[in-house]
Amino acid sequence: MNTQICLFEDLYHARLLPLVYFRPTFNLRCGILSLKEKVLSYYLKADIVLHTRNYLAEYMRIRNSGLKVNELTADSVLFINGRAVVDEQFAKKIPLNGEQNVVYVQGDSLVAARLSGEKLKRLKENMMGLFSLSDFDGLMREEVSVTLINYPWELIQHNGKQLCADFEYLKKRKKKNFLQKKKYPGVYFLNEKNIFIGSNVVIKPGVVIDAEAGPVYIGENVEVLPFSTIMGPAYIGNNSLVKAGAKIYHDCSIGPVCKVGGELEATIMHSYSNKQHDGFLGHSYLGAWVNCGAGTVTSDLKNNYGTVKVYINGEPVDSGMQFVGVTIGDHSKTAINSTFNTGSVIGVSSNIFGTGFPPKYVPSFSWGAAGETFTTYNLDRAMEVARKVMIRRKIQLTEPEEKLFFKLFELTRDERRKRGMPL
Repeated sequence: MNTQICLFEDLYHARLLPLVYFRPTFNLRCGILSLKEKVLSYYLKADIVLHTRNYLAEYMRIRNSGLKVNELTADSVLFINGRAVVDEQFAKKIPLNGEQNVVYVQGDSLVAARLSGEKLKRLKENMMGLFSLSDFDGLMREEVSVTLINYPWELIQHNGKQLCADFEYLKKRKKKNFLQKKKYPGVYFLNEKNIFIGSNVVIKPGVVIDAEAGPVYIGENVEVLPFSTIMGPAYIGNNSLVKAGAKIYHDCSIGPVCKVGGELEATIMHSYSNKQHDGFLGHSYLGAWVNCGAGTVTSDLKNNYGTVKVYINGEPVDSGMQFVGVTIGDHSKTAINSTFNTGSVIGVSSNIFGTGFPPKYVPSFSWGAAGETFTTYNLDRAMEVARKVMIRRKIQLTEPEEKLFFKLFELTRDERRKRGMPL
């Protein structure tokens, strides 16, 4: 029987906002690979279909030309929650081919389901965009223990372990060609067997790459400038630049196409984002096309060492974590000397400037100075800035992306209304 994998979003995707306004949950990064890339890695022979919110579908078709989007064609489908962190054990517990018409759960959470025949036909007829456990009522349930990402800080929490797991997976795939044999004069490698360096990489003298506490993976066409330090586990994506004197500590995933400098610790940055200058970014998650001005600093630990509360959909949630930095949505910018309190959340396409701490929750499409009243960032101006930034990287803002900006501006109106901002 031909079994297709449907990587889907469920009703709880909103807990991961603002990081998932511009992307499905399965495009979030944790480790070297994104959640989607992990599925592709551990189900190598499967035909993968992506199922996402309707307003993201057209954009996803452009960015995933080789994959079907919101289109099920097989007579048997294995549905996998896009919030799942898939690994070898996951693939063994939930194989591609197995017993039909079964749903895999973890407590009250939908993990996966395998359907065929009439049950699959009925589900296709009633597909409304987002799945929930109720869509699989009547199926035999099997309890499994897996990792599901519920909130943004959990991506940081699991990042170190996933960096190690992804490194080992890629090492097995590449085998003998995995470890780079090129010598770099004046560069210090600690535990060299745990370091991978891709092709066309430039590493200047005075650099220290320390893999004693975990692996370091450096992609292709990366430049590492003098006197910088990278401590594993860490990942530097293709076409990224590590500025002179940068201090990249454990559990960082950077890139691809990022510029980083200053001090970073336990931080994930999506593609085309920059934090080039001095300042500290810790236990934080940045979306794509984010730019942090010189001297941008985040707090990731409260003075009383208590757990950090984070605003999720405008409401405070106790993370249960002692270390939580800032979460910044796609296309947002921070000015020079910006400072962020523990657990701050900045929505998409916002512009933050001024001295002092801005609110711990800044709605999407906000414009304002810390300590002052924020106003709505004009949509046309926000899109024009996005165009200019993307053109610098030789990327055009496509029509589906423009539509996505309009849609997100409408979807986030309520965020701004609740903060008394002009609509």
